[in-house]
This record gives sequence, structure tokens and C-alpha cells, in this order.
Amino acid sequence: MDAPGITQHYYIATALSPTDDRARVLKYGRTFFVFDRLGDVQTTGMGEQGLFFEDTRHLSELMVHLWETRPLLLSSTVETSNFLFTGDLANLDVSRGNAVVIPRGTLHLLRSRFLWKNTCYEEFVFVNHGLSDLFVPFRITFDADFADIFEVRGMHRQHKGMRRPAKQEAESVLLAYEGLDGVERRTLIRWETAPTLATDCELRYDITLRPKQRTTFHISISCQSNAAPPCIGYASAVGAARHEQESVGEAFPRMYSSNSRFNDWINRSFADVQMMMVGNPEPSYPYAGVPWFSTVFGRDGIITALQMLWLNPAMAKGVLECLASTQATEIDAAIEAEPGKILHEMRQGEMAALGEVPFGRYYGSVDATPLFIILAGAYYERTADRSFIEHLWPHIERALRWIDDFGDADGDAFVEYRQRSEKGLVQQGWKDSNDSIFHADGSLAEAPIALCEVQGYVYAAKLAAARLCRFAGSSLRSAALEVEAENLRSRFEEHFWCDELSTYVLALDGRKRPCQVHTSNAGHCLYTGIASPDRARRLAETLFRPESFSGWGVRTVASGESRYNPLSYHNGSVWPHDNSLIASGLAKYGFKNLAGRILMGLLDLSSMVDLHRLPELFCGLDRRPGEGPTLYPVACSPQAWAAAAPFLILQACLGISINAERKRIVFEDPYLPEGIPTLTINDLRCGDVSVDLLLERRSNSVLVHKADARSTIEIVTIVS
Repeated sequence: MDAPGITQHYYIATALSPTDDRARVLKYGRTFFVFDRLGDVQTTGMGEQGLFFEDTRHLSELMVHLWETRPLLLSSTVETSNFLFTGDLANLDVSRGNAVVIPRGTLHLLRSRFLWKNTCYEEFVFVNHGLSDLFVPFRITFDADFADIFEVRGMHRQHKGMRRPAKQEAESVLLAYEGLDGVERRTLIRWETAPTLATDCELRYDITLRPKQRTTFHISISCQSNAAPPCIGYASAVGAARHEQESVGEAFPRMYSSNSRFNDWINRSFADVQMMMVGNPEPSYPYAGVPWFSTVFGRDGIITALQMLWLNPAMAKGVLECLASTQATEIDAAIEAEPGKILHEMRQGEMAALGEVPFGRYYGSVDATPLFIILAGAYYERTADRSFIEHLWPHIERALRWIDDFGDADGDAFVEYRQRSEKGLVQQGWKDSNDSIFHADGSLAEAPIALCEVQGYVYAAKLAAARLCRFAGSSLRSAALEVEAENLRSRFEEHFWCDELSTYVLALDGRKRPCQVHTSNAGHCLYTGIASPDRARRLAETLFRPESFSGWGVRTVASGESRYNPLSYHNGSVWPHDNSLIASGLAKYGFKNLAGRILMGLLDLSSMVDLHRLPELFCGLDRRPGEGPTLYPVACSPQAWAAAAPFLILQACLGISINAERKRIVFEDPYLPEGIPTLTINDLRCGDVSVDLLLERRSNSVLVHKADARSTIEIVTIVS
């Protein structure tokens, strides 16, 4: 077995099992909270729970006690909008000697929580359902270890900063830590009702309740690295926070079908995408995932924006603006930066500030730069926003130059990568585990490495740039880019296709030797259109062989390969975003029934996981009748591009393209699988107008109806 440092450079340690396999998650901006179903933060298990702000854990313990024991969990959930956590709790039997003096369930505790502007707001509502007065000793214990997110992931530091003495005031306790970067990070715990006792690790209340009486307590927990947030009460905060969330939600259409399982999935997916955006200082930019990747990631943001583009193009604009503003301008090997290269990851924590990890601004991603150009082209086609593309054009030019000057360093037309920083990522495609790129015998590929999907991205990027040049009236530049794209396509077919395997090889290594293994990477070549029609057909058949298709989705690595491990991160698992790109590609080549199989596999999966939420990935074990999926223990959930996956697959199945300039929506050979007989899409925007649509499955066709005849948007259905 490979050591952890071999399989993943920044490995997420799992020395113990998680304390709760259905942890609850809230997120707002750069703050997120992971806790158990009671609402507590436990210090046992993997130790991943806590309240985090800017990559630092500001609360590492939070436990409530009734009569010195943890309450009994009745139920808990996070509402579909992802705004509010609620937990229904009760007392356990309270005994004196051998006699039960307060039976289980006499006291009901309703616990509620939400995040807003770097602060967690908590409400505790106590109700006495007994027939006599009740004296309730209620205790909250807390602590803050101020651990960096990479420490929580398992990294060890030789030196750390200093914990400052706690400061107690009449209405608060302040916990503080001064980092080695000179930044003081603080956790401020406030209360509205004075406790009986307050210390630097505990609040104690002695509550007396008459029969049927209820009483309410509020506390807030604020994360600070500079100025303290304003002191706002629970009632004011909940109203303002809900209003902000609803405003973000208004930018998205509404979608539902006659399949209730589909509705549950879609509603949670919309809410997850919105949660990954709301409150972020980077407008309309979706952070990648909670808990490990709750920050700006270039690749993740671009792909999520592509998945959601037909529904909300403002997200694509926000992603493009942010990544253009952080585009590299000079060579810096320590952070893998080169002029024109697009950001991989951006962190705010202490370890990033000190360079203990290179991710303050890190550029070790080979695919984000061509994907940036693809998104720019797709955004223009969706919106006809000429002024924004003119503003963005210098950044597109720099990205094109990076592809030619740095991406293709040896001049063979293929874009390759190699690790240039000893602290950086070894593998720099989306499968960035150290052992994810290998030959048929299991030996790891030597750098520089040319991934098959990256060549497809470059091909699509040059065609997208060519179209943008044509729109701008630069026909000569457009023609030159088209020639470059065609030359790349021809060389790609010559060097990457493996007739014996009926697939494109995973990669070419540093000696131009093909990595002849069956992987999902080849499916991205369908998405980008670089595959020839005949080879696309053979590839589609390959992807749905039992070795590759688990029953839930396409595996990252087929089961017959030497490094196949269905429990691994990248070598046999199933990733929803990966499958959405494959499904989109299948539909482009006419295999909409296969795209529908992926859609229905993920729909089935969504009905068997907590909150109907697709995780970042799940294990690639064969689907077994009557059983749910096998979950990956340290997957992010929610994860933006997993949440957005159904929307790209739906777009692909329906063949939707939107032309804002002509105010036209086209459905090309629309398809709905049998499990979705009808689909309603309300408030789908095209420029400054919108339309409501009803789609009906009829045998092997789909009828498209415009629900509002007054809408000026033209609906066109093309059936080949």
C-alpha cells in the first residue's frame, strides 16, 4: 500500500471514524460551520467539526448539557434553503437513586442556528411539557483551538502562535490567538440573557419553568480577524439574513417536475449552489466545497459557472471578473505562477500567509487557463454582453499566450504540466492525487504530463477565442485560431487514441509514452468536441461497460485497471461533476439516452443520501439492488460542482441553447428520460426578458410549451 504522502500531497487524515455520518453544515461567505445532528461540535472522531472563518477554526468545541448530560436527539435538519438549522431535543430520564423523577421527554429544547456576516446566531427555546414546575440546569461548554484548516486536515506544524488570555465582560467572553503571521484572530461569544455563571469555557443557566411555560435564550459567536462585527440581536439578524438569501435566490429560475424525488434533488441543488455564493466577498463566485475547499478555486468556479450558465449567467461573469483580477503577471516558481496563467486556489489562513503551504495565491492548475477562455466564449454566446468581453479581452489574450508559450513548452502542440514548487501539487489536472496519472502496469507517469482532457480544453478554448475574434471583426485572427485548433485535433487523434482500448489514453508522459488505461478523463473529450464522431461512438460504448459504469455513474478509473480502488479519491470513485461533463459530451454526439442514464443514476443516488445532497464524490463499488451508495468518508458536502451537476445534464438532454441577442431559446432534439414525464421551468431569462416553459415527454419526443403567450422570447424546437 502506498503511504499517504504518495497518494495525496495534502492528504486529509482519517485516523478515526467521523463522529457523525450525517453532519450538518451551514455556510455564509468565508464562514462555515460543521457540527453534529444535535448542533454540537465534538472533539472526538476525525476532528473536522467546528466554526471556521478565513481558513481558521474559531470554535473547536461547543456542547450543550441538560442535567449534566447531552440531550436526547429527536430530529434535526437544515431547511431546504440551507439557511436555518433546527434540532428538536429532549431530556433523558433524570433519576435520584433508583427512581426516575423527571421522565424522558418532559422538557423540549428547540435549537436553531444560522450564519450571517461572520457570526453564528443561536436560539434555544425550552418548553416544560410536565405537570409540575421544572428546574433545569443548562450548561454550554466551548473552546477555540484556532487551528489552520490544513492542521485540521492532518498537517503538523513545528511552531505555532500564542493563545491569549480570555477576556470576560458583562455580556461576552473573548477568546483570542496571535498567529506567527502577526494577525490576532478572535472569537467573541455574546449573550442576551445573563447566565448564572460565565467562565472562559462555560456558560451556565439555572432555568425554572412552570408547566407549559416556555423561555428563550440567544447567544452569538462572532469570528474576527480585524474589526469586530456590529452587535445585532437575533431577531434583527434573522430578518436581514433571510432577505439577503432570498435576493440571491431570485437570480435563479424555478424548476419542478411531476417526479417528487427529482424536485427534492433540484431544490437542494439550487440551494447548495446559492449557499456556496451568498456572502462571499467575490461577487457571484461559488466557493468549491465545505469543509476542505471553502474558498476560491479557479477550476471549480469555472466548471460550476459552465454548469449553471444557461440558468444564471451572472455567476459566469462573477467568476470571470475574479479570475481576471488574479491572473498571474510574472514567473514565480514557488506558487507555480506564469504570465497569463489562471488561479488554482486562494487561501486566507495563517499557514498560507507564512508560506507553510503555497496556497495564498497558487497557480498549480494546468486546465484553469483554457477553461477560462471556454467560459468567456460561452458567456458571450449566452448573453451577447459585448462590453464585458471587450473589458475581458486583454486577459483572454494573455491566457492564449500562456497556452502557447508556457503550457506547450516543448512546441509539440500539447499542453503539459510539471511540478515546479516542492510544496506544490504533483498532479495538476482535476485528478490531483499523486497517484492518479499512471501507466497500465501501475507505474506513475513521469513529468511533463499531457492529459487527454486538457488537450480537449485547449481545442475548445481556441475555437471559443476564434468565435470571439469573429464577433469583434478580426477575421484573420479568428481563422488562425481555427487552424491551430484543427492542427491540435489532428495531432490529438494521432497520439491519444488507443484502438485496442477503444478510448483516448489518459495522458502522454514526459517521454511521450501513452498511459493506456480506461479512465473518465476521456469522457471530457466528448464535452469539448475534440473527438471524431466514430471514435466518440466507440468511447461512449466503452464508458458504459460494467468496468466503467458502476450503476450510479461513470468511474474515474475502470475496475480492470492496475490502480483501481473504488474507495480511493481519484482511482475508481464516482464524481458527479465528472459525470455531468461526460453526459453533456454524450448528448452533443447524439447519445442522449446515455446522458439520461447518468441523470437517472444520480437522481436515484440523491434520494438515498442525507438531505438529497450529492457529495463531492462517492465510492465506485458496483450498485447493489435495494441498497444505497457507499459514501466517501471525507468528501466535501456540499460541493459546488456536484450541486450544479444535474443542471448541466438537463441542459444537455434538452439541447437548450439561449441566444440573448435574438431573444431566442432553441431546443435541439429535446429528450427527457422516462422517470421525468414533465418538467416546468419558470422565469428562465433571456436578456432582459423571461419566459415560463412546460416540457412534456411523449414517447421518444418532448413537447415544449410556452406557458406565457405574452413573452417576447421565441421558442424554437429542432428535431433531426
